[in-house]
Amino acid sequence: MLTPHATAVTDAARALWDYHRLGEPLTPADGIIVFGSNDARVAEYAADLYQRGLARWLLFSGGRGRMTEHWAESEASFFSQRARDRGVPSDVIFCETEAAHTGENIAFSRSLLEKLQLSPRHAIVLQKPYMERRTRAALEVQWPELSFQVSSPPIDFWQYPHETITLDELIHALVGDLYRLIDYPGKGLASEQSFPPEVTEAYHLLRHAGYTKQLPPSAL
Repeated sequence: MLTPHATAVTDAARALWDYHRLGEPLTPADGIIVFGSNDARVAEYAADLYQRGLARWLLFSGGRGRMTEHWAESEASFFSQRARDRGVPSDVIFCETEAAHTGENIAFSRSLLEKLQLSPRHAIVLQKPYMERRTRAALEVQWPELSFQVSSPPIDFWQYPHETITLDELIHALVGDLYRLIDYPGKGLASEQSFPPEVTEAYHLLRHAGYTKQLPPSAL
């Protein structure tokens, strides 16, 4: 979809990317909760954090979602194998294989931890880079008693497109996630966010350019 106005489009996309990412510094935690997706680099990052001694266990949450509905296995199963391939012992890996969206990632992870009699005082929660802010906003409302930090693989905007997501698809996703940050607080699903003028301008520019595939029909 990129046009002769690609510079304006990619500049706007980069503005949304920078807004979505939080860059929170990490400190040791009881465990790492990993929300599933189509990006295995998140699982590899979780394994690296475990190997660095930042947590004692990993919980992978994810069934199949919008980008993985065609997968033969759950996101959690796929991610957990990537972690084992990077040397994480199987006995410190837990899997929740039913969640289809962020709200279910939260609810089902919480339920599994209760069944395992694990009560983390502090957790690291991992997501894709452009979902950091939405993950924090959701957790603040849907799991308010959890002390947490949100992180993602340290990947630059231009490095992020890879075999499972093109640059075009990434921009659609950036727009879709900003829409949810606007829409979800009113539904009681996320905390309120402030939007700098340059972020609002970038969002509307990208919507006008046709990057609307990740918006619900009611938003079109």
